Amino acid sequence: MTGLLTGLVSLVVFGLVILVHELGHFWAARHCGIRVEEFSIGFGPTIASWQRGGTRYTLRLLPLGGYNLFSNPPEMEEGEAPPPVQPPVKRRGLFPVTVSNLPYEEAGPWQRFFVTLWGAVMNFLLGFVVLLVLVFSMANLGGTTVAQFIDGAASAATGLQVGDTILEVDGGRCRTANSLAAYFDGTEQEHTLTVLRGGELLTLTGVTVAPTTDEEGNILSGVDFRVAAVPKNLRNVLAQTREFFGYYSTAILGGFWQLATGQVGVEQLSGPIGTVSAVSQAVQYGWRDVLSLMALLTINVGIFNLLPIPALDGCKLIFLLFEGVTGKAVPQKFQIIINTAGVVALLWLMLLVTMQDITRFL
Repeated sequence: MTGLLTGLVSLVVFGLVILVHELGHFWAARHCGIRVEEFSIGFGPTIASWQRGGTRYTLRLLPLGGYNLFSNPPEMEEGEAPPPVQPPVKRRGLFPVTVSNLPYEEAGPWQRFFVTLWGAVMNFLLGFVVLLVLVFSMANLGGTTVAQFIDGAASAATGLQVGDTILEVDGGRCRTANSLAAYFDGTEQEHTLTVLRGGELLTLTGVTVAPTTDEEGNILSGVDFRVAAVPKNLRNVLAQTREFFGYYSTAILGGFWQLATGQVGVEQLSGPIGTVSAVSQAVQYGWRDVLSLMALLTINVGIFNLLPIPALDGCKLIFLLFEGVTGKAVPQKFQIIINTAGVVALLWLMLLVTMQDITRFL
């Protein structure tokens, strides 16, 4: 039963992340009047397909990606006139689009830049929405006002008082309990705090915040005090969501940087099998952990696609930016060589991490 649930949840998580990414490209293309021949979720054999509005929608067997197949200019004999382009027709609605049959390569560079960019943008939007749901589901939102010290708290002995609202730690702004805790790394170091006390701004120097630990010495929290809850209004919910989004994004970027600089090896990466394993663990803990994993995954997909790696959207954006600024397209032959090399490298990496995942679970 657990295996079946894991499989279903994995399909939903993977499918939704892929769907919003491809919908971003699709909506942007339609908005620019670019014809989309096929919108596909998954690869391999077709499970289901239907035709609507000049686009064929397909669902394929392997849910490991998706694609938009754009219309390209038809091949013409020498001297043959090109077919007329359908005049743009505006369709109103929540996401208004421009219906036309403009081939992708005939669209302007900034239009193609917009189309390429919106896949990642939609992943970021999904991540923000999922985190917003998580924050709304919290029983309480922690602020930065000290409500209570634990017994023998070092911070109380070095200047902090109950009722102090901590605004800055070592010059860094604090808006929520999460951002506050992030400034303390679990070691008893001295910090400079800016606090609001009785309506007066104070600067406290040499404040030591000791982590709380259990009987075995394991760190339970990076701070030795508890904070008061803040009202669950739109402002505080959005502030909390932004901080979660920033934390996830920073952690993902840091991971890519460590990989690029050799601080961590390829053996630390996980592929689809490893991700399914993570979903299985999240399912055991509950829906909140599943949503947290989904947010992490979709933000990761968005950032990864914007990296300047051949065959990814990030590399395509660089080519289109060059074309938009200079008015000259990067030679097609060069693009094909670069993107082909990128596809080969990514396929090799996917095979490698998949084999690593299989080895871990044998």
